[in-house]
Amino acid sequence: MTNFYIITIFPEAFVSYLKTSILERAQRKRIIKINLINLRDFAFDKHKTVDDRPYGGGPGMVLKIEPIFKAICSILKISHKNFPISKKVRKSKFPKTRIIVFSPRGKKLDQKTVRRLSKYNNLVLICGRYEGIDERVSKYIADEEISIGDYILSGGELPAMVLIEAVSRQLPGVLGKKESLEEIKGSYPVYTRPEVFIVGDKKLTVPRILLSGDHKKIEEWRNYHQKNI
Repeated sequence: MTNFYIITIFPEAFVSYLKTSILERAQRKRIIKINLINLRDFAFDKHKTVDDRPYGGGPGMVLKIEPIFKAICSILKISHKNFPISKKVRKSKFPKTRIIVFSPRGKKLDQKTVRRLSKYNNLVLICGRYEGIDERVSKYIADEEISIGDYILSGGELPAMVLIEAVSRQLPGVLGKKESLEEIKGSYPVYTRPEVFIVGDKKLTVPRILLSGDHKKIEEWRNYHQKNI
Protein backbone atom coordinates (compact mmCIF):
# COMPACT_ATOMS: atom_id res chain seq x y z
CA MET A 1 0.00 0.00 0.00
CA THR A 2 1.17 3.53 -0.81
CA ASN A 3 0.50 6.05 1.94
CA PHE A 4 0.03 9.73 1.17
CA TYR A 5 0.35 12.09 4.14
CA ILE A 6 -0.94 15.57 3.32
CA ILE A 7 0.06 18.36 5.68
CA THR A 8 -2.26 21.30 5.11
CA ILE A 9 -4.25 23.99 6.90
CA PHE A 10 -7.21 23.22 4.63
CA PRO A 11 -7.84 19.45 4.87
CA GLU A 12 -11.46 19.97 3.86
CA ALA A 13 -10.28 21.06 0.39
CA PHE A 14 -9.36 17.44 -0.40
CA VAL A 15 -12.40 15.55 0.81
CA SER A 16 -14.68 15.75 -2.24
CA TYR A 17 -12.04 15.16 -4.91
CA LEU A 18 -10.31 12.26 -3.18
CA LYS A 19 -13.63 10.43 -2.75
CA THR A 20 -14.38 10.21 -6.47
CA SER A 21 -13.62 7.89 -9.36
CA ILE A 22 -10.20 6.20 -9.59
CA LEU A 23 -8.86 7.51 -6.29
CA GLU A 24 -11.93 6.40 -4.34
CA ARG A 25 -11.67 2.88 -5.81
CA ALA A 26 -7.92 2.73 -5.11
CA GLN A 27 -8.58 3.56 -1.46
CA ARG A 28 -11.38 1.03 -1.22
CA LYS A 29 -9.10 -1.66 -2.69
CA ARG A 30 -6.37 -0.65 -0.18
CA ILE A 31 -3.87 0.18 -2.91
CA ILE A 32 -3.46 3.67 -1.50
CA LYS A 33 -4.25 5.33 1.79
CA ILE A 34 -4.69 9.09 2.06
CA ASN A 35 -4.02 10.69 5.44
CA LEU A 36 -5.17 14.30 5.86
CA ILE A 37 -3.16 16.07 8.54
CA ASN A 38 -4.32 19.44 9.81
CA LEU A 39 -1.22 21.51 10.52
CA ARG A 40 -3.09 23.43 13.22
CA ASP A 41 -3.21 20.24 15.31
CA PHE A 42 0.53 20.72 15.84
CA ALA A 43 0.31 24.34 16.99
CA PHE A 44 -0.13 24.42 20.73
CA ASP A 45 -0.90 28.06 21.52
CA LYS A 46 -4.55 28.87 22.17
CA HIS A 47 -5.00 30.45 18.71
CA LYS A 48 -3.46 27.45 16.87
CA THR A 49 -0.98 29.76 15.14
CA VAL A 50 0.90 28.21 12.21
CA ASP A 51 2.23 31.37 10.50
CA ASP A 52 4.10 34.56 11.34
CA ARG A 53 5.52 37.72 9.74
CA PRO A 54 8.63 37.26 7.54
CA TYR A 55 11.99 38.34 8.92
CA GLY A 56 13.36 41.28 6.96
CA GLY A 57 9.88 42.67 6.36
CA GLY A 58 7.59 42.31 3.39
CA PRO A 59 3.95 41.46 2.76
CA GLY A 60 2.00 38.47 3.96
CA MET A 61 2.68 35.67 6.40
CA VAL A 62 4.98 32.64 6.31
CA LEU A 63 4.18 29.13 7.55
CA LYS A 64 6.35 28.33 10.57
CA ILE A 65 8.87 25.50 10.75
CA GLU A 66 7.86 24.30 14.22
CA PRO A 67 4.37 22.85 13.55
CA ILE A 68 5.53 21.34 10.23
CA PHE A 69 8.48 19.68 11.97
CA LYS A 70 6.23 18.30 14.71
CA ALA A 71 3.77 16.95 12.13
CA ILE A 72 6.51 15.13 10.23
CA CYS A 73 8.01 13.66 13.41
CA SER A 74 4.52 12.38 14.22
CA ILE A 75 4.23 10.75 10.78
CA LEU A 76 7.68 9.16 11.02
CA LYS A 77 6.98 8.11 14.63
CA ILE A 78 10.25 9.53 15.93
CA SER A 79 11.12 12.06 18.61
CA HIS A 80 12.19 15.58 17.65
CA LYS A 81 15.73 14.81 18.87
CA ASN A 82 16.06 11.79 16.57
CA PHE A 83 15.04 13.51 13.34
CA PRO A 84 17.91 13.15 10.82
CA ILE A 85 18.70 16.60 9.42
CA SER A 86 21.13 15.12 6.88
CA LYS A 87 19.24 14.04 3.74
CA LYS A 88 21.75 11.24 3.22
CA VAL A 89 21.15 9.86 6.73
CA ARG A 90 17.38 10.30 6.33
CA LYS A 91 17.45 8.37 3.07
CA SER A 92 19.22 5.43 4.72
CA LYS A 93 16.96 5.53 7.78
CA PHE A 94 13.67 5.96 5.87
CA PRO A 95 14.42 4.51 2.40
CA LYS A 96 10.75 4.07 1.45
CA THR A 97 9.65 7.58 2.52
CA ARG A 98 9.89 10.85 0.59
CA ILE A 99 9.10 14.28 2.06
CA ILE A 100 8.00 16.81 -0.55
CA VAL A 101 7.42 20.56 -0.44
CA PHE A 102 5.44 22.23 -3.22
CA SER A 103 7.08 25.45 -4.40
CA PRO A 104 7.27 27.55 -7.61
CA ARG A 105 11.05 27.17 -7.28
CA GLY A 106 10.88 23.37 -7.27
CA LYS A 107 11.69 20.88 -9.99
CA LYS A 108 8.92 20.61 -12.58
CA LEU A 109 6.76 17.53 -12.10
CA ASP A 110 7.00 15.25 -15.13
CA GLN A 111 6.23 11.62 -15.89
CA LYS A 112 9.76 10.49 -15.05
CA THR A 113 9.44 12.02 -11.58
CA VAL A 114 5.97 10.48 -11.16
CA ARG A 115 7.32 7.01 -11.95
CA ARG A 116 10.18 7.52 -9.49
CA LEU A 117 7.85 8.63 -6.70
CA SER A 118 5.54 5.66 -7.29
CA LYS A 119 8.32 3.40 -5.93
CA TYR A 120 7.99 4.87 -2.42
CA ASN A 121 5.68 3.45 0.24
CA ASN A 122 5.17 6.80 2.00
CA LEU A 123 4.88 10.23 0.40
CA VAL A 124 4.65 13.17 2.80
CA LEU A 125 3.26 16.23 0.99
CA ILE A 126 3.70 19.66 2.60
CA CYS A 127 1.23 22.24 1.29
CA GLY A 128 2.37 25.83 1.62
CA ARG A 129 0.10 28.88 1.89
CA TYR A 130 0.34 32.67 2.10
CA GLU A 131 3.88 33.87 1.27
CA GLY A 132 5.29 30.35 1.49
CA ILE A 133 7.05 28.12 4.01
CA ASP A 134 10.03 28.89 6.24
CA GLU A 135 13.03 28.03 4.02
CA ARG A 136 14.49 25.76 6.69
CA VAL A 137 11.74 23.25 5.92
CA SER A 138 12.93 22.91 2.32
CA LYS A 139 16.59 22.99 3.29
CA TYR A 140 16.69 20.58 6.22
CA ILE A 141 13.39 18.69 6.54
CA ALA A 142 12.06 18.00 3.04
CA ASP A 143 13.79 15.69 0.57
CA GLU A 144 12.81 17.68 -2.50
CA GLU A 145 10.81 20.64 -3.83
CA ILE A 146 8.32 20.15 -6.66
CA SER A 147 6.44 22.57 -8.91
CA ILE A 148 3.57 21.55 -11.19
CA GLY A 149 4.10 24.40 -13.67
CA ASP A 150 5.34 27.86 -14.50
CA TYR A 151 2.57 29.71 -12.70
CA ILE A 152 1.70 30.69 -9.14
CA LEU A 153 -1.09 29.18 -7.04
CA SER A 154 -2.37 30.26 -3.64
CA GLY A 155 -1.19 27.06 -1.97
CA GLY A 156 0.08 23.52 -2.31
CA GLU A 157 -3.29 21.78 -2.11
CA LEU A 158 -3.92 21.57 -5.87
CA PRO A 159 -0.33 20.42 -6.61
CA ALA A 160 -0.77 17.72 -3.94
CA MET A 161 -3.94 16.45 -5.64
CA VAL A 162 -2.18 16.44 -9.02
CA LEU A 163 0.73 14.44 -7.64
CA ILE A 164 -1.52 11.96 -5.81
CA GLU A 165 -3.51 11.18 -8.94
CA ALA A 166 -0.45 10.99 -11.21
CA VAL A 167 1.41 8.65 -8.83
CA SER A 168 -1.66 6.52 -8.05
CA ARG A 169 -2.20 5.78 -11.75
CA GLN A 170 1.21 4.10 -11.81
CA LEU A 171 0.32 1.61 -9.08
CA PRO A 172 -0.79 -1.90 -10.11
CA GLY A 173 -4.54 -2.38 -9.82
CA VAL A 174 -5.50 1.30 -9.77
CA LEU A 175 -6.48 1.46 -13.45
CA GLY A 176 -8.76 -1.18 -14.92
CA LYS A 177 -6.19 -2.06 -17.58
CA LYS A 178 -2.46 -1.40 -17.60
CA GLU A 179 -2.84 -0.46 -21.27
CA SER A 180 -4.83 2.59 -20.15
CA LEU A 181 -1.57 4.29 -19.17
CA GLU A 182 -0.78 6.86 -21.84
CA GLU A 183 2.93 6.13 -21.50
CA ILE A 184 2.18 2.55 -22.66
CA LYS A 185 -0.45 3.10 -25.32
CA GLY A 186 0.69 6.61 -26.25
CA SER A 187 -1.45 9.72 -26.43
CA TYR A 188 -3.28 10.13 -29.73
CA PRO A 189 -6.57 11.71 -30.90
CA VAL A 190 -9.66 9.70 -29.96
CA TYR A 191 -13.27 9.85 -31.20
CA THR A 192 -16.62 8.26 -30.37
CA ARG A 193 -20.27 8.42 -31.51
CA PRO A 194 -21.85 10.21 -33.26
CA GLU A 195 -19.90 9.71 -36.47
CA VAL A 196 -21.05 13.13 -37.73
CA PHE A 197 -21.70 16.13 -35.46
CA ILE A 198 -23.25 19.20 -37.09
CA VAL A 199 -22.51 22.73 -35.87
CA GLY A 200 -24.28 25.34 -38.00
CA ASP A 201 -23.33 24.52 -41.59
CA LYS A 202 -20.24 22.53 -40.56
CA LYS A 203 -20.04 18.75 -40.38
CA LEU A 204 -17.50 17.58 -37.82
CA THR A 205 -16.58 14.04 -38.83
CA VAL A 206 -14.53 11.14 -37.55
CA PRO A 207 -11.42 10.27 -39.64
CA ARG A 208 -12.47 7.58 -42.13
CA ILE A 209 -9.54 5.34 -41.26
CA LEU A 210 -11.00 4.80 -37.76
CA LEU A 211 -14.25 3.57 -39.31
CA SER A 212 -12.55 1.21 -41.75
CA GLY A 213 -12.16 -1.81 -39.47
CA ASP A 214 -8.61 -2.21 -40.79
CA HIS A 215 -6.73 -2.62 -37.50
CA LYS A 216 -3.30 -2.45 -39.08
CA LYS A 217 -4.04 0.89 -40.74
CA ILE A 218 -5.69 2.19 -37.57
CA GLU A 219 -2.57 1.30 -35.59
CA GLU A 220 -0.38 3.05 -38.19
CA TRP A 221 -2.62 6.14 -38.00
CA ARG A 222 -2.41 6.20 -34.21
CA ASN A 223 1.37 5.74 -34.26
CA TYR A 224 1.67 8.63 -36.72
CA HIS A 225 -0.38 10.94 -34.47
CA GLN A 226 0.99 9.61 -31.20
CA LYS A 227 2.69 11.82 -28.65
CA ASN A 228 4.88 9.89 -26.26
CA ILE A 229 4.84 10.83 -22.57
